[in-house]
Amino acid sequence: MAAPPVSFAGVTWRDYHGVALPYSAADGPRSTAGDLASGFARTPSGALRAAVHVAVRANAQWGPKVFEPTITKQVIGPDAPTLLATTRELYDKRRGKLRDGAALGRAYVVLEGFRWQGYSPDTASLDLISAGPGDSDMTVRAVTRIQLQWQGNDWRVIAPPGGTWGGAAASITSADGYVRFPNGGSGS
Repeated sequence: MAAPPVSFAGVTWRDYHGVALPYSAADGPRSTAGDLASGFARTPSGALRAAVHVAVRANAQWGPKVFEPTITKQVIGPDAPTLLATTRELYDKRRGKLRDGAALGRAYVVLEGFRWQGYSPDTASLDLISAGPGDSDMTVRAVTRIQLQWQGNDWRVIAPPGGTWGGAAASITSADGYVRFPNGGSGS
């Protein structure tokens, strides 16, 4: 499959609790009201930005004020209810003595790149590489498959199989063969 073109012209990278996320006037997100990222273009670049923003926000790290509306409004598919339940369970397990609803803190992850698995104006599938600290000061990389569908005039992420991001992720040792984000996704 020929990879669809994705432009990073005009893209700015902004910090989102420790994760640099891409923003573009042309491809979105056009709105981040209520901490939901929406309004993505029906283009390969719009699908890529939607995959990044929705997958990052559908994470226990930011607390239920972010992950619950993100999953409820922007994640579809038969495993979406399970994703919401497992994310809530993970949040409850990790929050310790923090008040219910509080974010768990900053993330220490860099989005390094991606590779298309398929794209059409109605569906998209890509592998997203993230890197973060592991044991013994080693960098750990994971690749996560994210599938999207155009629905309700915006991109929606299809919940990962089994309702956990771990079920859609695998460890990798290198980002070779993937399209690298400008500045390594660090936004600097």
